[in-house]
Amino acid sequence: MGVADAVSPTGVLDSHGRALEAAVVKEALADAGLTLADVDGVCHPMSSIQFAEYLGIRNPVFTDSTMTGGSSFEVHVEHAAAAIAAGLCDVVVGVYAGTPRGDRARGSRRGPRGAGNEPLLEWELPYGIRMPMGPYALAADRHMAQFGTTSEQLAQIAVTTRAWAAMNPKARYREPITVDDVLASPMESSPLHKLDCCLVTDGAGAFVLTSVERARDLPKPPVYVLGAATCHGHSMISQMADLTVTPGAVSGPAAFAMAGVKPGDVDVLMGYDSFTITALLHLEDLGFCAKGEGGAFVEDGKTGPGGSLPMNTNGGGLSYTHPGMYGMFLIVEAVRQLRGECGDRQVSGVEIAVAHGSGMVLSCMSTLVLGTEAAL
Repeated sequence: MGVADAVSPTGVLDSHGRALEAAVVKEALADAGLTLADVDGVCHPMSSIQFAEYLGIRNPVFTDSTMTGGSSFEVHVEHAAAAIAAGLCDVVVGVYAGTPRGDRARGSRRGPRGAGNEPLLEWELPYGIRMPMGPYALAADRHMAQFGTTSEQLAQIAVTTRAWAAMNPKARYREPITVDDVLASPMESSPLHKLDCCLVTDGAGAFVLTSVERARDLPKPPVYVLGAATCHGHSMISQMADLTVTPGAVSGPAAFAMAGVKPGDVDVLMGYDSFTITALLHLEDLGFCAKGEGGAFVEDGKTGPGGSLPMNTNGGGLSYTHPGMYGMFLIVEAVRQLRGECGDRQVSGVEIAVAHGSGMVLSCMSTLVLGTEAAL
């Protein structure tokens, strides 16, 4: 795989739109040792057809505009890997760019959330739920009531994630924080404080995927897709069957089974952290600890530097970047960790990495197991 990201510590990028998307695709292709002329497949969460036309790719034989929110890019890798394995295409690129801060400075405005007969507009928003943090606050509140999870335990996730960001020169926030700092930050949607919530920044990323045979002849060490699985459970948070169990409880075990690995084999975990509760639910649903034990699992900092399960080593959506859909950056960091390219934050001896995307409101989970060897 080839990867690239465009992120600034200011949280703002000069470029935007198609130009930014094209720039990160070009960088990812260079990272893979390939060119645009090699590409015969395109993934884009809005319109792969329009983006292929912009790039000048003629007659691509694989196209994917699957949109599942923040997990879209893990889904794209899953689909692209299957298509390549089936011989349907040879080189697939996927891209994402979001520039909410830059757009605001340029005077651009996003359209209204939802349209037409969107059920959310009729059945949830009129009753006062605050988006996007409200649904996650409900999940956190339920987890606390059912399992005794504390705000301090959730805060520890933000603290250890910031410790990783301190070693990433591209991260938006690098100053250390404490549990007390998190608890003292403004309450956004009880029980979630401001520092429990992801950033709003500009950012872009891209991946390039090709066949095992072709990858072996390219300049950089290959990173292999060993397992992949996706599951979605609901659209509105009011329809989530159990606020403490995400569809990751299905996608995670399925991806691990395909890869032939167990949670204990994973060296680094890139788990979508839109909120601290999101990350905690991933740890439980992927099997790194039992359901209800996530709070106790994280409270000693084991997901931070020097811990037994390094998680979100770039600083995550909580401290690194979050342009709106963060899943692409999970893939980029996982690949770089497997290649040993992460500098001060590099985890020693990484052979298995997991990128676990979360889309919408804990709605669609997609799990990738990546490794340095094609067969384990």
